[in-house]
Amino acid sequence: MLSAEDRDAVANAIRQAETRTAGEIVVVIERAAGSYLALPVVIALGLALLVPWPLLWLTMTSAPRIFLIQLVTAAVLLVTLLWYGRGGAFVPRFVKRRHAHDAALREFTARGLAETRGRTGVMLYVALRERYAEILADSFVHARVEAESWRGIIERLLLAASEDRLRDGLIAAVADVGDVLAQHAPRAGDDVDELPNKVVIL
Repeated sequence: MLSAEDRDAVANAIRQAETRTAGEIVVVIERAAGSYLALPVVIALGLALLVPWPLLWLTMTSAPRIFLIQLVTAAVLLVTLLWYGRGGAFVPRFVKRRHAHDAALREFTARGLAETRGRTGVMLYVALRERYAEILADSFVHARVEAESWRGIIERLLLAASEDRLRDGLIAAVADVGDVLAQHAPRAGDDVDELPNKVVIL
């Protein structure tokens, strides 16, 4: 993830970016937006339900023994599929992206980004397991900045994360967000720092 030194470096990048804008930048890193355990459980139990049928049709195995075989099979499948599917291996990418987007929306509200004086809060959200990143902006910024302006920033950040350069990617992304905000929400003389300049890790 990020060491204490890495988090300090990103926090410093946030402070530097905010010297040029009235915007408030918050970085949120989540290890995983969801546990994705339900699908492996459903698959394991569904397969276990199929176990008795070939035994009933093709063998003379007693009902208690078939039930025992079914229980053992269910247990083995559960352990195996939960281990293999712990990172969402069985979950379609669009479902994981939806989980991550919903988590980002929750964090945007939870971190006070919708309560800044000028409605200039911007959150840079990263869900590592989902390999997902998003930039959410409050109403003032959202009305003035095209979604396309954020897309390139997100792509470069995800590339850096995939190359195990998350710290560098975050620092560059924060600087780029600061550049965009400086154009559309420049710093005024009475601006105050309303939100903590730190990396939130969940």
